[in-house]
Amino acid sequence: MKIDSAISASPTLLSRAAPEIDMTRIDETARDFEAMFITEMMRPMFEGIEVNETFGGGKGEEVFRGFMLEEYGKTMAETSALGIADLVKAQLIEMQAAANKAAMAQNMHNEIEEGAK
Repeated sequence: MKIDSAISASPTLLSRAAPEIDMTRIDETARDFEAMFITEMMRPMFEGIEVNETFGGGKGEEVFRGFMLEEYGKTMAETSALGIADLVKAQLIEMQAAANKAAMAQNMHNEIEEGAK
């Protein structure tokens, strides 16, 4: 029995086997990845900047610089300036569809085995 014909014959099997792709979570994950990527790409740009003694410097400024870079990365990712999130999103959707297809095939195989008993 082909998978396509089994799916059309049993809509309940389809609803159990292929959960919907959570686009909100995929969007968030792709945007977070782009933000992290941008942050890490900008980090070397700020390593050579000398600490201004007027404002104290020290560990506090080092920590603040890290937070500042993270916020720069998040802001740039929100504007989709580089487009990395779009590529990551497409890849995540493709991976989720493949996982859903595999799960559907496994569930159908289990249903067929249970029906044969």
